[in-house]
Amino acid sequence: MSEPNDAPRRHTLKEAISVIPTSCYENPTRKAIPYLLRAGLIYALAVAGLVSTDNPWLVFLLWVLAGLAVSGLFILGHDACHGALFESKALCRSLGRILMLPALHVYSAWDMGHNRVHHAFTIRQERDFVWHPLTEGEYRGRSHWRKIVHRIEWSILGAGLYYLVEIWYKKMVMLKPANKLAQPIAQDKRLVLYFVVGTLALAVVGGLALGAGAAYGVWVWTKIIIVPWLMFTHTIGATVYVHHIHPEIPWHADGLWSKFKGQVAGTTNLHIPALFNVFFHNIFVHIPHHVDPRIPFYHLPAAGQAIKAHYPEVVHEQRFSLRDYLRATRRCKLYDFERCRWLDYRGRPCPPNKAQILGQPQIDGDDQALRPCERGTLWCGYRGIGCGG
Repeated sequence: MSEPNDAPRRHTLKEAISVIPTSCYENPTRKAIPYLLRAGLIYALAVAGLVSTDNPWLVFLLWVLAGLAVSGLFILGHDACHGALFESKALCRSLGRILMLPALHVYSAWDMGHNRVHHAFTIRQERDFVWHPLTEGEYRGRSHWRKIVHRIEWSILGAGLYYLVEIWYKKMVMLKPANKLAQPIAQDKRLVLYFVVGTLALAVVGGLALGAGAAYGVWVWTKIIIVPWLMFTHTIGATVYVHHIHPEIPWHADGLWSKFKGQVAGTTNLHIPALFNVFFHNIFVHIPHHVDPRIPFYHLPAAGQAIKAHYPEVVHEQRFSLRDYLRATRRCKLYDFERCRWLDYRGRPCPPNKAQILGQPQIDGDDQALRPCERGTLWCGYRGIGCGG
């Protein structure tokens, strides 16, 4: 008889892809058009509202709406970047660039970092750069200032700052690849720059034409371009965080990682209210998206159900709650790759949710009294995927 830890080793990403119905890959152009029109209309209404009013309360509410609208356009562009939005790859590339402009994202740089690195090496130590946790030793070796920045970025309010600095600035604005992607990335950087300068010039000219002055034009530009973009960075930063950072989601050292661990066990399916899904286009059904990014967003729920039916012991699925998000930002600060567990800033282990640890009893009602997982055991981490498997 094989050891219990042998079972997860039989799982492969290829096997997970094979359980997805072929119908989940159908992506005729006509299917995406209503979603594109709806997303574009919401964004246009938000921008029109911001142009027409300076009432502080209305402006704030419209900023929230505009930030969500930019997120919705970006997620459709993200689908296009994966080649999933349309059958035509040329149409995906062209429209994807346009959809990412309000988010001020460099399409080709996003393709390189997100598609070719994050999706290829999800939750793999030193390879997946998105919300990659520091070890206790790495954190201790930081300067006092950099420790403060880390504490802010990994707090409940820090997702926007993290995304703005670590992803947008470092991985797009400052990215200078020395390969065949250098030219398209440079071209897409210019496209974003033209969008920024062009909208600013249009706003200034509009302000002068209306007799309100150039300064008012700059204020209008800030209202409709910059603040919604900043709202978007926080929204997308928090979204990616909840996809891959959680007390029950383990990261893996290079030699212990596998594609199945990364794409099936390295993320989660979260149920959000239907109203918010108008903007997020099923991106919170994240496991099937990682198993095969070619699946268009409107087929992710069906693909997710097929994967869940085949791997009920592995798939993590729950309703999204701010309480869980707060819990994760409070507990998941550093990571112990040797013992496959999250730590707080004092180096104390963060146990997974007690209800999801099979055969691991609570002791005296104390979360910290739960036995720490041992490297190589079946329940190290969560969902039956051992550190050594």
